[in-house]
Amino acid sequence: MDDPSRTVLDQAAHENFPVAPFFLPRAWRGDLMAVYGYARLVDDIGDGDLAPGGGDAVLLGLEREQADDRFALLDALEADLHRVFGDRAPGPRHPLLRRLGPTVRRCGLTPEPFLGLIEANRQDQRISRYATTADLDAYCELSANPVGRLVLGITGTTSPERVRRSDEICTALQIVEHLQDVAEDLARDRIYLPEENRKRFGVTEADLAAPHASPAVRALIAHEADRATRLLDAGAPLVGSVHGRLRLLLAGFVGGGRAALQAVADAGHDVLPGPPKPTKLSLLRAVGATLRREG
Repeated sequence: MDDPSRTVLDQAAHENFPVAPFFLPRAWRGDLMAVYGYARLVDDIGDGDLAPGGGDAVLLGLEREQADDRFALLDALEADLHRVFGDRAPGPRHPLLRRLGPTVRRCGLTPEPFLGLIEANRQDQRISRYATTADLDAYCELSANPVGRLVLGITGTTSPERVRRSDEICTALQIVEHLQDVAEDLARDRIYLPEENRKRFGVTEADLAAPHASPAVRALIAHEADRATRLLDAGAPLVGSVHGRLRLLLAGFVGGGRAALQAVADAGHDVLPGPPKPTKLSLLRAVGATLRREG
């Protein structure tokens, strides 16, 4: 049987943003990959994207036949997470959580961000539409903001101000991803464009299922992109608050978000044919501009 943990970690190369770029210290890279492996596993459970064969279910102590029961898998994963933070043998069952253990201990990480990611994926099983922007922000508090807090924890740079800035950046990046993936999300019967804004711009679910965006859909996407831009700008001073290679990493996140938003704008805010993606050159330019103005 293929190693499910290897399959999950191999996906790092295909993410929108570099997970553990080469210029970081080796210890940081290892810790970031450990956290990525956990986060990817949680999302793959929530999206029904685990490797076929039920191997992950068995590793988590379930029957192979439970491989499609997302709630059971998330419950089993949470139980395994508690083993990471416990001190009883034999420890976590899943290899990705065994790999996470040394990172948790070395960096003094707490369970809350990891639990938030699980709860976000539980919420995805129960909720497929969001009524208000505030509701969506509460979801991002679970699905995205924990990642930034974990990066700060791994790099030893946590402070209340940095956490606030990081939350703004992570929520913005989550919104950007939602904008890029409108069609893909709808195929999963999920809509992350708040209902209050869809009504404001006169956008129906049928409009989102069209091959190309109508003027109303384009206006809605532009509105959401503007909000993401404001959040990125509010959080960007985080870049200038740190030094060295961490500054470059955080500039990559902010610049990556800005480049993705520019790609959406360059597509005329028509995201329905597929996710607009920035070119490598536009990404480098956005990162460079972020570094020059330190945010």
